[in-house]
Amino acid sequence: MFERHLLPVLQARARQMPVVTVTGPRQSGKTTLCRMAFPGKPYANLERPDVREFARTDPRGFLAQFPDGAVIDEVQRVPDLLSWVQVDVDRHGVAGRYILTGSTVGWARPHRAHAIMNPPNLRVHSTRGHNNVPTLRLLPLSIAELSAVSPLDTDDLLHRGGYPRIHADGLDPAMALGDYFETYVQRDLREVVQLRHIVEFERFVRLAAGRVGQVLNLQSLAADVGVSGHTAREWITLLEASFIVFRLPPWFAIIGKRLIKSPKLYFYDVGLAAWLVGVKQREHLAAHPLRGLLFENLAVLEVLKTFHNAGEHPDLHFYRDSAGNEADLVLEYGAAMTLAEIKSAQTVPGDAMRSIANIRRGLGQRVAGAALIYGGSEAQRRSEFDVVPYAEIRRWLGGA
Repeated sequence: MFERHLLPVLQARARQMPVVTVTGPRQSGKTTLCRMAFPGKPYANLERPDVREFARTDPRGFLAQFPDGAVIDEVQRVPDLLSWVQVDVDRHGVAGRYILTGSTVGWARPHRAHAIMNPPNLRVHSTRGHNNVPTLRLLPLSIAELSAVSPLDTDDLLHRGGYPRIHADGLDPAMALGDYFETYVQRDLREVVQLRHIVEFERFVRLAAGRVGQVLNLQSLAADVGVSGHTAREWITLLEASFIVFRLPPWFAIIGKRLIKSPKLYFYDVGLAAWLVGVKQREHLAAHPLRGLLFENLAVLEVLKTFHNAGEHPDLHFYRDSAGNEADLVLEYGAAMTLAEIKSAQTVPGDAMRSIANIRRGLGQRVAGAALIYGGSEAQRRSEFDVVPYAEIRRWLGGA
């Protein structure tokens, strides 16, 4: 059993608010987390057709089963139920009354892509504003969560990814990830991708995986797939809404430089990205041309997971200017920022921080710190930057 770092955060939010929503990819462990956090609460799974039909046709009666609230799983399956949850919360308003989970799959049409993340029918006050339910995000297992049970080397992490069942049940990653893609990506998105375009959509996802860690050129991707730019934009939105990919935005400000303004593309699970580009066995990674970029995806994900597991919504970017200077990550803390370079090498390359040094000279005191995240195991504090082993990203960011 893996100890999920989000668990105490979820319990703390539920002590303060009537409704808390947990979103994230399919099979990331949302149900297990919520049932572990609230073992005494009734549980309803809207994936079950009979339960879903009851909630859809008689929402008042459905909620009446739970006089003290409940954990309601896959709430996006019955969107209108949220209105009735609001009525119930307005009447009772007890902290921790409802814990809702959802993956956004099924709500992923462009006009409602963010519905589950910010349920429109719930007006409960939260620490993030007056109109949003507190929303926590559970991503697949982090390196820190995995390492507490069974430390894995770099290629194992890249090959197996972070979906809990692969690790808990010792599944073959190629088989499990192939089933994941077939069952969840194709089945769940088939309703929002026109059937005649399924073949093109599958090619689109695989070619997107081939661009992991790179600046995204949607027009080029669309041309390679043979679809329009409009279709490519819709499909990226679908993949984002269903927690398959995310776009890391560039950092830019008025500093007298020409900066890249297109995002970089990453996958929410590096194992799925590796499988999509043909990595079916761990041994395939050693000479794979995308290994370095997959490692970058792994490191960026660990930073993202560390923030989300603390209940925080990070302000992450990358930096690239027309002179070729680049920082793989920009972490902003108010007016200050930390720049990070990511290298898969197990030793510290002598010129690894050259670009970041150039960026620091241009940005001056705005840059509070810098780090090299690398594939080695030895942490160092140097005069100009920290050397951070990728397995210690959480510690570097202030986690336990």
